Amino acid sequence: MNILRFLVLLLCVVSCAPIYVNYDFEKDTNFSKYKTYNYYSDMQTGLSELDTKRLLDALDLQMKAHGFSLSETPDFFIDIKSNEFQQAQRSTVGVGLGGGGRNVGGGISIGLPVGQANINRQITFDFVDEKNNKGLFWQAVSESSFNPNVSPEKREVHLNSIVKKVLSKYPPKS
Repeated sequence: MNILRFLVLLLCVVSCAPIYVNYDFEKDTNFSKYKTYNYYSDMQTGLSELDTKRLLDALDLQMKAHGFSLSETPDFFIDIKSNEFQQAQRSTVGVGLGGGGRNVGGGISIGLPVGQANINRQITFDFVDEKNNKGLFWQAVSESSFNPNVSPEKREVHLNSIVKKVLSKYPPKS
């Protein structure tokens, strides 16, 4: 019973971490013609080998749920890139001294950082049609917090959440 409570709590914590996704697409694209996909063989995801496998597994599962199939002669290729960056420290405590009233006074203030800066990861998903020389026709850029010290299970849950949110807007509504 305690394990079940822990898993529910874990799911709530992971699902509360916001995942932001921006989308862009070529407006004259006929998305209904795309049924098969594959990945670029020289894809450099910027993720560890294990996280890349987790991400591709999650993507394959969601693509299958959307009616796509992995193929050696695909209608389009998927390219994935990512990078990590540290958010600027915003939480500070101000300590100040000053004078007032009839007295002439001066002041001093010091900002002390509180806590750690957040690490975010940005993952870009590019859908590219090389078969018809159309090039990039759909792109999603996700951004979410990243903790390098979490367990493999938590990483898998987080990557699944990212993929699910990214593909929720594919194909785009014109």
